[in-house]
Amino acid sequence: MEKKRIGIIAGAGRLPILVAEGIHNRGSEACAIGLRGSVLDETKSHCDLYRSVGVAQFGKWVRTFRRWNIHQAVMVGSVAHTKKYARFQFLHYIPDYRAALLWYRKLRHDRRTATMLTVLADELQQNGITLMDNRDFIPDHLALPGLMTKTPPSPTLQKDIDFGWNLLTQTVNLDFGQALAVRNCDIIAVEAAEGSNAMIARAGELTKKRPWVFLKTSSENHDMRADVPTVGIETIENLHKAGAKVMVLGSGRVIMLDREKIINRADQLKITIIGME
Repeated sequence: MEKKRIGIIAGAGRLPILVAEGIHNRGSEACAIGLRGSVLDETKSHCDLYRSVGVAQFGKWVRTFRRWNIHQAVMVGSVAHTKKYARFQFLHYIPDYRAALLWYRKLRHDRRTATMLTVLADELQQNGITLMDNRDFIPDHLALPGLMTKTPPSPTLQKDIDFGWNLLTQTVNLDFGQALAVRNCDIIAVEAAEGSNAMIARAGELTKKRPWVFLKTSSENHDMRADVPTVGIETIENLHKAGAKVMVLGSGRVIMLDREKIINRADQLKITIIGME
């Protein structure tokens, strides 16, 4: 019996590799188009079929998946969104004709990342390719509810957690960031286009590396087909350097790349990790 094929639109980082492994664990073939300039070279070796494509060569995405007889796909891994603001930013992506039409018709007046990803997902659907929630293939890498590390937070940090979580669950609905930094019930930093790691560094400078709380999640209405909040070992290392003592994540709504390794490293660094419903 011929194996089912699942497509992967692969950006940067290890997430496309973990998703490919999850697809194989389900008995299907992982067939990836790697976004040139972002995807890790090693991703190719984890896939049954692979083709390198430009970030804005949407027509090539569709043609490749059709040639491979793929009707379901996942979009995983990061792309440098900050290039949207560079000089001559349109040329950074060298769009094909299909992508240029998509940009002109649906994106030229709203360039938010969430809008771009949702438009891409809907356009793929119209071309017979259903974009799936990538969490389906990596259940062992999602944030769990409750205390994930050995050490619970101090009463002072717990106040910051309660304060920050209440605000974060409201601000994510405004679609301008998925993370906050809190110290002494005061907002120190909010994630913007620069991403979580840059925000963490900024929070460390502002707090002079005194204890603070990092919180990250997505809204209830967030489109999980294309952009799931993600943390990794690098996140924990950066939090430690910046003086953070707690990482709070939306359970089931944030991907933890190599979850057990993150938890073990957090225990070594005395950083508490909590999953919030």
